[in-house]
Amino acid sequence: MSNNSKKQPALGRGLGALLTNVDTDITSLTGATLGSISLLPIHSIETNPFNPREHFQKEALEELAVSIATHGIIQPLTVRKLGRDKYQLISGERRFRAAQLAGLIEVPAYIRIANDQAMLEMALVENIQREDLNAIEIGISYQRLIEECSLTQEQLGEKISKSRSNVTNHLRLLKLPANIQAGVRDGFVSMGHARALVAVSDEHEQIALFHQVMEENLSVRDLEKLLKNQRREITTPTQHNQVKLSSIQMVFIEELEKRLASSVNIQKNNKGQGKLIVTFKSDDDFKRIVSLLNGE
Repeated sequence: MSNNSKKQPALGRGLGALLTNVDTDITSLTGATLGSISLLPIHSIETNPFNPREHFQKEALEELAVSIATHGIIQPLTVRKLGRDKYQLISGERRFRAAQLAGLIEVPAYIRIANDQAMLEMALVENIQREDLNAIEIGISYQRLIEECSLTQEQLGEKISKSRSNVTNHLRLLKLPANIQAGVRDGFVSMGHARALVAVSDEHEQIALFHQVMEENLSVRDLEKLLKNQRREITTPTQHNQVKLSSIQMVFIEELEKRLASSVNIQKNNKGQGKLIVTFKSDDDFKRIVSLLNGE
C-alpha cells in the first residue's frame, strides 16, 4: 500500500467519526441537513452523568451568564435524544449551566444519538479537546477512557492527539493524596508542583511539602531544588568509609519513619560511629517531631 494513503483522523472511531456519521445523527432521520442547529427548550435537557467536569467556578459561570444574556450562546451545545422531547448533554455543560443562570428558555444545540459507551467516549474526548479542564479533571478523563473504553495509553494518545508522556503525566497525578489533588484542581498549586510531588515516595512527606509550597509560595523550580538538596543530604555519606546498615538498624529506620511521618537515615563507619538523621520541612514540622520524640 502506498505511503500516500489517507491517514485515519486523530479521533479514529471516536468523536470525529460519530459526529459525522449519518447512522448516528438524529437529524439525518428527520430530513434535516446534517449538522444543522435546533433550538431546544432548556427544561427538556438533562446533564450528562459521564461528564468529567464536576467543579464549576461560580464567578466564572456568572460572568458567562452575563455574556450569554447579552450575546446569546455562540457555540451550540451537543445533545443526544433520549425520547420524546427529552435530551441529554454530550458536551457544553458550562454553557448550559450559564444559560440557566441567564434565564434562557431555549438553547441552540446539535442533536445526536449514541449508545452509552459511545456517549462516554464522545463526552470525554469532547471535553479534553475543547474545554479548559484542570490537570486533575484531564487525568480522570484519561483514566475513564482507558478503563471504560478499553484503551491502552498509546491508543488514547492517538485518539486525542496527545503524546504518551502527556497521558502518563496526567494519570500519575491521580496517585497523589486527595488534598493535593484538590489543591491542583482549585489552582493552589500547578501541575508542575504536582509532578514534582509525585516523585516523592512517602505520602506524609508529599503532604508536608504541599503545605510548605503553599505557606512559602514556592515556585516549581524552588520545590525541585528543595527535593534535590534533600536527596543529596540523605544519600551522600559524610565519611568515605561509611558501611552498610544492619537489618536491625534498617527495621529501626522503618519503624521510626512511621512514627514520625518523616524521612530517617543512619550514617555510620566501620568503627560503629555515625549519626541518626531525621528530616524536617519547616520550624513547625521540627516542633512536631520533637513533641513525638518527647512522647507528648
